[in-house]
Amino acid sequence: MKRFSVVVLTVATMAAALAGCGGSDSDSGSAAASSTAASSTTGKAAQTTCAEFKNLDTEAEKAVVEAILAENPDSPYAGSPNVALGTAKLVCLSEANAGKTVAVAAGLLAAGK
Repeated sequence: MKRFSVVVLTVATMAAALAGCGGSDSDSGSAAASSTAASSTTGKAAQTTCAEFKNLDTEAEKAVVEAILAENPDSPYAGSPNVALGTAKLVCLSEANAGKTVAVAAGLLAAGK
């Protein structure tokens, strides 16, 4: 039952994240600029791209997500590393996110970073 709850929470998080992705083409330039600014203020783990993340083994994926959460204690996923890991794995499956950092694609950064 606990695993089912985690899956449901992860799917709900994904749906919420994707619901905000329907902006027009004119918005994409400002979104790219904000994600670049966000990644420049974070630590080394937060610079890992989804393409790099997909090539890691399970333990390395977990270590990257835990490091991102440690570097960003105000993250919405603080205290929920398993949910953060599941979300990161799901969003990084999309080829559209291959060039994005795991932290940005999965929404692991605190608002305003």
